[in-house]
Amino acid sequence: MNEWLDTGLPAWLWLVIGFALAAIEILVPSFFMLWLGVSAIVVGILCLFIPMSFAAELFIWVTLSLVCLVGWFRWVSPRMKTNSLSGMAMESTLGQQGTVLEYNTATERGVLRFSAPVLGEAEWRFIHAGELRPGDRVTVTDFSGNDLIVKQQQ
Repeated sequence: MNEWLDTGLPAWLWLVIGFALAAIEILVPSFFMLWLGVSAIVVGILCLFIPMSFAAELFIWVTLSLVCLVGWFRWVSPRMKTNSLSGMAMESTLGQQGTVLEYNTATERGVLRFSAPVLGEAEWRFIHAGELRPGDRVTVTDFSGNDLIVKQQQ
């Protein structure tokens, strides 16, 4: 009854399983299936050169999968998040200068226009405490949700 544990899967089957798991990664955004697929591909390559039992193949696949997953989520993924460019768009917008198109003193809100689009838009809503008139030049100092906080240029 345990003869099937002594005979291994063909190498091509491990390779097909590996590429299928890696392809499924397109549907799963966490890089989980990719590492299962890579591990299966490695087992398939090993099976080309070293005949193994199914139990040994399965053990190698599970071990490689765990090592890859732990390595990815513990060391590689956190470094990618801290070195990403998220937040850089806001920092590049600070200090940009624009021209006031309209301003409501009662609500302290208005619309300004940049000479070149900033973050894909030429016109932005803004907040400013004080008096402004259309045509005044302002500088971006911060963000408040989707609105810019500006100060008047001197």
